[in-house]
Amino acid sequence: MTSIEQELPPWSRVAPKRIAHIGRVTALLDDWADALALPSDEARAWHDAGLYHDALRDAPPDELLALVGGSSSHPIEMLHGPAAAARMVADGESRQEVLDAVRFHTVGSSEWGRLGRALYMADYLEPGRKFSRRDRAYLASQVPHDFDATFRQVLRARLEWALREGMGLYPEAVTLWNAVR
Repeated sequence: MTSIEQELPPWSRVAPKRIAHIGRVTALLDDWADALALPSDEARAWHDAGLYHDALRDAPPDELLALVGGSSSHPIEMLHGPAAAARMVADGESRQEVLDAVRFHTVGSSEWGRLGRALYMADYLEPGRKFSRRDRAYLASQVPHDFDATFRQVLRARLEWALREGMGLYPEAVTLWNAVR
């Protein structure tokens, strides 16, 4: 059992491949927190957001729907963040920035502080993803040096990809883009 597996909550629903992704996201957030010399409580929040963001990514649809109140305007594959945040609240999590980072990591939030933005970038830039490896590695290396500019580049890349693929843009993502451009 990996250290990430040991840290995951008992209610997590993740396949081995997903555990590896969670580990890479969390490691990237830990590295950035170190490079930015974050206070220990903020660094812990970054770590926890990485750990929990996909904790229910492989949960059955009925479980996700039950956790988000029985219905959602988003597709089922987008509900793991809000569902994980709901479970975290039930377990006593009270750090709103951690909850919001996990809740909105798939669509974005214009209300995010640095933690939500860091998770959004780490989820996209983690080195296990197979596309644009060199470009993403460069962006990941720039986060500690120019956080806001790197965030805008990552957000733009994610939105451009969605448009190229003929996917719709979620209102939250558009609002986020308008807030940071």
